[in-house]
Amino acid sequence: MKLSSLLLAVAQLLAVTAQQWPLHDDGLNDVVQWDHYSLIVNNERLFFWSGEFHYWRIPVPELWIDIMQKIKAAGFNAFSIYNHWGWHSAAPGKLDFETGAHNFTRIFDIAKDLGLYVLVRPGPYINAETTAGGFPGWLLTGDYGTLRNNDTRYTEAWTPYWEAMSRMVAEHSVTNGGNVILYQIENEYGEQWTNISARTPNETAIAYMELLESSARSNGIDIPLMNNNPNLGSKSWSLDYDINNVGGDTDIYGLDNYPSCWSCNLEECTSTNGFPPDFTTFDYYTNFQETAPTQPSILAEFQGGSYNPWGGPQGGCTNTTGPDWVNVFYRNNIGNKVTGQNLYMLFGGTNWGGLPVPIVGTSYDYSAPIAETRLLTDKYSETKLLSYFVRAAKDLTKLAKAGNGTTDFTGNPAVFAQALRNVDTGSHFYVAKHTNTTLTSYQTFKLNMTTSAGQLTVPQHAPAIALNGRQAKILVADFAAGDSKLIYSTAEILTVSIQNGKPIIVFWLPPGESGEFYLKGARHGSIAHCAGCANVGFHAAEKGLIVEFMQNRGVTVLTFDNGVEAVIVDRATAYTMWQPTLSADPHVPLNETILVRGPYLVRSAVIENGTISLTGDYIGTGELEVFAPLPSPSESYGHHGSNSTRKVTFNGNPIAVRQTPYGSLLGTLSASPNTTLASIQSLLPALTAWKVHDNLPERLPGYADTSAAWVPANKNSTLNPWQPETFPVLYGDEYGFHAQNLLWRGRFSGNATGVYLNVIGGTSSGWSAWLNGHYLGSALGNNTLSSTNATLTFPANTTRSDNNNNNNVLFILQDQMGHDQTVGTLNPRGILNATLLGCPNTTFTSWKVAGQAGGERNLDPVRGPYNEGGLHAERVGWHLPGFDDGGWESGAPEEGLREAGAKFYRTEMPLALPEGVDVSLAFELGAAEGVKVRAQLYVNGYMFGKFIPHIGNQISFPVFPGILDYHGVNTIGLSVWAQDAAGGAVSVGVSVVGVHESGFEGTGGTGYLRPGWTGERERFA
Repeated sequence: MKLSSLLLAVAQLLAVTAQQWPLHDDGLNDVVQWDHYSLIVNNERLFFWSGEFHYWRIPVPELWIDIMQKIKAAGFNAFSIYNHWGWHSAAPGKLDFETGAHNFTRIFDIAKDLGLYVLVRPGPYINAETTAGGFPGWLLTGDYGTLRNNDTRYTEAWTPYWEAMSRMVAEHSVTNGGNVILYQIENEYGEQWTNISARTPNETAIAYMELLESSARSNGIDIPLMNNNPNLGSKSWSLDYDINNVGGDTDIYGLDNYPSCWSCNLEECTSTNGFPPDFTTFDYYTNFQETAPTQPSILAEFQGGSYNPWGGPQGGCTNTTGPDWVNVFYRNNIGNKVTGQNLYMLFGGTNWGGLPVPIVGTSYDYSAPIAETRLLTDKYSETKLLSYFVRAAKDLTKLAKAGNGTTDFTGNPAVFAQALRNVDTGSHFYVAKHTNTTLTSYQTFKLNMTTSAGQLTVPQHAPAIALNGRQAKILVADFAAGDSKLIYSTAEILTVSIQNGKPIIVFWLPPGESGEFYLKGARHGSIAHCAGCANVGFHAAEKGLIVEFMQNRGVTVLTFDNGVEAVIVDRATAYTMWQPTLSADPHVPLNETILVRGPYLVRSAVIENGTISLTGDYIGTGELEVFAPLPSPSESYGHHGSNSTRKVTFNGNPIAVRQTPYGSLLGTLSASPNTTLASIQSLLPALTAWKVHDNLPERLPGYADTSAAWVPANKNSTLNPWQPETFPVLYGDEYGFHAQNLLWRGRFSGNATGVYLNVIGGTSSGWSAWLNGHYLGSALGNNTLSSTNATLTFPANTTRSDNNNNNNVLFILQDQMGHDQTVGTLNPRGILNATLLGCPNTTFTSWKVAGQAGGERNLDPVRGPYNEGGLHAERVGWHLPGFDDGGWESGAPEEGLREAGAKFYRTEMPLALPEGVDVSLAFELGAAEGVKVRAQLYVNGYMFGKFIPHIGNQISFPVFPGILDYHGVNTIGLSVWAQDAAGGAVSVGVSVVGVHESGFEGTGGTGYLRPGWTGERERFA
């Protein structure tokens, strides 16, 4: 296409997009408004840049600020939380928002202090790869209907939780002085239509949504209600798409999308983006224009990584959605005019205590930017590059499409550009990527840009722009940097900081690439510092100065006669750049920021009386460079611009700095030699002095199942849609046991020769059976079958033939892996069929079941309803601090069992780690190849690791400080269940996975999270 034709096409497109779009609010407040372009909060447009974290997956409230500081430091202006109904409700009519990590509202205070907006997503159903999608276990019997509808039984069940949640969130909404700006109704519930194209309403789903919305409103929620539509095709709950006003719509439409596989097991994603996923980006613009054209384009949940299921690769699949994926896919979203994005996950955390679900192992790292260990990844750094740009590019919030194409824009059919234009300022953003994003070829191009200096093909002096492999770029025209303007740039902008009224513009590009920018109003520039720069050239132009350059590793600083300063860095150096804010305004005025280079993390910055006080983390010894405003002449603490007027502290320690010729302050951070990985590892005691006890006395014929642990399993009917094959009903949920291991004891008389068992526990579940103390066999389980069956033969002379007494006991130990999600939430956990064989008139005369001690009484409210199951050790509290194991024998888990059965091991681990250091520890579990064991790791009473080496590949189990007492004695427990006659052993070690000198104040005062053993446990032996 000729250039004149391109200009005509662009003009026609702009004429169409210049229409006036309506300004919306929810009718209850005008603090949060929105239109076709973006959210508007407190009369200021907001590019909603958010990430997800789940407080219930990091059950140490003192650590929440650590995660949120890292979210803020990465440049996000918001975060999102799921609330977990089941975590807060162990029993019908019982709600806990006060005990330990159940008291989540402190999150809102931290958000307010840091300057982060909040999206709250309370369910009632959340999915989240958690057991039953967040539904409480007591809801899963069928007594409340099929769920997620307007059944009055289900409505009565969720109402207390929903009302309490709504009232608490309302207190912290932006309309009440807090920072919560959006409230999501349900989750991934795309059920508005029975026929989408015909817009045939699903009346049941609509009634359900309206009940939730009405309850939220009547309990104080006056901020916009939002939905999270599960895919591009379902088009549910948008006021724009609902042209017949059938009901149920939320104020703001949100879209959920995972363009690559959401699982590390690619076979779970055969319908996603080809098979296997092939790095193809999606067109969201068209879908939003069809579904919600008068609303901002918000991805309420966009892929931030992938979970690792049972059987997935050891350590997850971080490379599948790694830094290169972040670079391309997040920029593509901006090219699609997206102005709101919530990454799932930003911090995954762990499935500690189980929070189990059949498809996911213990880890919920999710290949997230912040790892399960709380360590920052390259993905975090790459995300930060775009976050800071979004923060600086205020014009991103009011864009219209201005065309797209290949040769028309780039002159190269292999390079595709998406053009966007701010309808008020005329600034342009060009997102360039490979036309075929599955390719990794090296491509160069020049870009046809619309600028205030005319239609330009850039660069004009520097070498062509490069796309090298998995790469995309956002290039700008007429970009506002404070009162200054870049007419264009072919290098990406990292950020802008306005200091003393003048901008510092930070550019970045991969090492060895060239860039060019056109600075309006400048007439002269000079090189103030050159580390890795080459081919710097200044070219006079009609409206200013064009600068070309090439950048290798390091920092280049250019200064200009109009007061602008340009800092140019390569990608690796950009990863070490930070832009801490000086206020708690989520909109982040750029004149309330400074720039810092060097540390692993900068958590906060304060400037007061000439001192720049920084907090953060660092490793070893390295440079610290600070770009901060000079004191104003009116301040009395020194001569303006003098080095003596500015001091720097880091974590409260003074740093010797010198002022560079270009105005920054340069010093050195020095770490203690005693805070290396090796030095901290040397402080960890070896796990020895183990004590051991039989953990399965229930299998023995002399065991009396008469304690408070045991409940008669005698129901002869159930409302569960999945009816059992034999009766009585042997479903754990029917008897108040909803998580972890279930124990079953069935009695019978007569001469049966065997038993047929069909046991359902979710994928990767397993079970073992004994008759009168004699081992019969096991179902080892796998990651595809939810139920497993076996016909077990009774060995000779193992049954007792006295027909007058029920003196044969079949004992079954079942490992249930959590409840299924979506349509499978009611799938039972227990025994579907128990049929005695060989004697037609012989049947079971009674059954008993044991699970978590106290069942729904929730004896341990701090650790919550998912932490324990029915193992003997758990019921009597052997895993808890303070239990007296003085009478136990010595024995190590490395020695293990020589037969089928279960043993419990205990030891203590005293720690005395140094202050001022943030340490991440992980327990390492191992077993010989072929060993069939199911092991569970307990740390101070918390079940923090589930190890099934014949099914899963996770061997490293991080444990949070606060669960671990870094300055005290820790109780370590390990249950080892051998599932075959050969027995099995497990090795246990502890490793240091991260050490940083840190400004994080740590987890002192967390003893309340580690309650100890009490005699009440003896009742459940």
